[in-house]
Amino acid sequence: MEKVSYSLGVNVATGVEAQGLDTIDANAVAKAFKDVFAGNDLDISEEESMQVLQDYFGKLAAEKSAKAGEAGTEYLAKNGAKEGVITTESGLQYEIINTGSGAKPTANDQVTVHYHGMLTDGTVFDSSVDRGEPAQFGVTQVISGWVEALQLMSVGDKWKLTIPSALAYGDKGAGGLIGPGETLVFEVELIGIN
Repeated sequence: MEKVSYSLGVNVATGVEAQGLDTIDANAVAKAFKDVFAGNDLDISEEESMQVLQDYFGKLAAEKSAKAGEAGTEYLAKNGAKEGVITTESGLQYEIINTGSGAKPTANDQVTVHYHGMLTDGTVFDSSVDRGEPAQFGVTQVISGWVEALQLMSVGDKWKLTIPSALAYGDKGAGGLIGPGETLVFEVELIGIN
């Protein structure tokens, strides 16, 4: 049973670490485990425990969002100063890589696109290009930055989009690689209007 117990500890610790906790009081964790399994009175109620965790992780997310927001603002300022980069009133930035001559989609249209999504450090989080399969979706079924850009693009256009957090996933992030407050970069090719 020692190996199973240790494995459980590894599993719990790995999960906690993945949520952004890099420092914990291991003795307090062990005491909580002992109290629960021994049926002892808990130092705090389960409800209070949940509230403590919710508050802590909320604070952690806000700190991450603020840090990412500052980095994003700096990135957008530098990117916006580059020749050929256009910044819209909303803050969306785009650079035309290839110009098409087709129609422009409207909010009611379905489109086919190829895209390559990255964080500002170049980390790829999603790519229809890498999958070798274009994506199809409604123009309004994506993040706000895409909704705006798609309606500015013509079929055949390929643009590099830099999307501020407020036009992407905001303070919540999207899980996985896209954390709270992240500015996102996409290369988007509008293949067709379905």
